Amino acid sequence: MWRAAHSHAPPPAADLPQRKHSMVSVDNAVADVASATKKFFKRVLPIMLVMLVCNQLNRSNIGYAQDHLQADVGIGAAAYGFGAGLFFIAYAIFELPSNVMMEKYGAKVWLTRIMISWGAVSFLMAFVQNETMFYVLRFLLGAAEAGFFPAVIFYFARWVPAGQRGKATAVFIAGSSVAAAISGPVAGSLLSLQGALGLRGWQWLFGFEGALSVVVGMAVFFVLDARIQDAKWLSPAEKDALSGAIADEDAQHSKAGNGKLNRWKMLLNPQILLLCGIYFSVQLSIYANTFWLPSIIKQIPGTTDLTVGFLSSIPWVCAVFAMYFAAKLQDKARSKKPLLVAALLVAAVGTFAAAVASPVMALVFLAVAAMGFKSASPLFWTIPQSGLHPLVLAPAIAIINSLGNLGGFVAPFGFGIIKEQTGSVIPGLFALAAASTIAAGLVYFLKERRSGGDAVVNSANPSAKAAEAASQPVAARA
Repeated sequence: MWRAAHSHAPPPAADLPQRKHSMVSVDNAVADVASATKKFFKRVLPIMLVMLVCNQLNRSNIGYAQDHLQADVGIGAAAYGFGAGLFFIAYAIFELPSNVMMEKYGAKVWLTRIMISWGAVSFLMAFVQNETMFYVLRFLLGAAEAGFFPAVIFYFARWVPAGQRGKATAVFIAGSSVAAAISGPVAGSLLSLQGALGLRGWQWLFGFEGALSVVVGMAVFFVLDARIQDAKWLSPAEKDALSGAIADEDAQHSKAGNGKLNRWKMLLNPQILLLCGIYFSVQLSIYANTFWLPSIIKQIPGTTDLTVGFLSSIPWVCAVFAMYFAAKLQDKARSKKPLLVAALLVAAVGTFAAAVASPVMALVFLAVAAMGFKSASPLFWTIPQSGLHPLVLAPAIAIINSLGNLGGFVAPFGFGIIKEQTGSVIPGLFALAAASTIAAGLVYFLKERRSGGDAVVNSANPSAKAAEAASQPVAARA
C-alpha cells in the first residue's frame, strides 16, 4: 500500500525548477522555429516566386510568338507543336540526373546554374533561322531547366519544418498562375516593339526575357543562402532552433528507415506510377493552354498582339482566386482526394464547353477550366509530399514531375498535328476533357495518408511500415 501510494506522489520540490526551466526552453525553441519559418516565408519565398516568373516567361513565350515564327521563319503548326513539346522530352531525360547533381552541389548552386543556363538558351531563341535550330534550342532549354522544381522542393525540405512545408509548396505552385498571368501582358508589350533597333517583336521577346533570367540567376547566387547557419537575417537562437527541428525530423526518418529502405523499389511502386498518370493529365491541360491559348484568343475579331497578351491573362487570374479558395478548403479537409476529383471535373467541363462555344465564350469557359486544372496541381502535390519517405522524396518528385511533364510534349505536339490536319484545335479540346475525366477516376485508386491513416507508399519492402511512420510529419506523430 505504501509503495503504491508512493509511486503516485508528486515529484520532489527540488526537481520543479529544473522541470520548469526545461518547459520554458522547449517553449522558446518552438517560438524560435515559428519565428524563423515566418521570416523564411517573407524573405526567401518571394525570391523563389521571382525565379518562377522568369521560368514561366521563358517556358511559354513561344505561345505568343507562334504566328510571327511562322511568318518570319516558316515554322508551321505541326513543327511549332513538336518544338514546343521537345522541351519536355529533354526535361524528362535530364530531370533525374539534374536532381542527383543538385544533391551533390546543393540547391543554391544548382538553382543558380539552372537559371543562368535556361536564360542563355532562351536568349539564343532570338536568332532562330529554321526549324532545325528551333528544335535544338527548345531541347536545350528543357535540358537546362530540368531539376528546377525538385531543387525548390528540396530547398524547402532543408529550411521549412514538415508542418509548414505543404504551405510553402502550395504558395510556390500558386505563384505559377500569377506568373502565367504576367507573361501575357509582358509578351504582348515586347511583341509591340516590332522594328525597334531593327529587331522583330519576337526577337525582343526572346532576347529580353532570356537576358532577364541570366541577371536574376546571378543575383540569386548572392541573395539565397545555402544553409540555415549562413542566414544573417536569422538570430542565433532561430538558427539553432530551426536547424535542430530539421535535424530531428531527419533523425526520426533515418531511424524509422533503419537504413534498409530500397528507394529504387519504392520509385517503381504502382502508387508512384499512378501519381505520374494523374499528373500527366493535369500537365496536358496546363500546357495545351500555355502554348495554344493565344492562338485560340486570336480567333476573336479585332485582337492584336497586345490585346491577345492581356486577354490571355484572364484564365490565369481566375485560376489564382480558385487556388486560394481551394487552399482554404484543403486546410479543413481530412482527405484531399474529393477536392482533387472536383478540380479535375471542373477542368473537364470547362474544356468541353470551350470546344463547342464561340471564340469569346471559349475564353470564358477556358477560364473555368483553368480554375480546375490549376487548383488540381497544389492539391495533387500534397499527397506525395506528405506520404513519401524522405529517402526517396526528392528522386520520387523528380520522377513524377518528369514523367508527368511529358504531357507538356503530348499536348502541344498533338494540338499542332490536329490544327495542321483539320485547321482547328477543337478536337484537341475534346481530348483534354476526356483526359481530365479519366484522371478524376484514377484518383479513386490513389492511396492517401490521412491523420493517423495510411501512407501513399505501401511497398512489399520489409521496411515499408517503418517508411510510413517516417514519412509522416513530426507534428502528426507527436
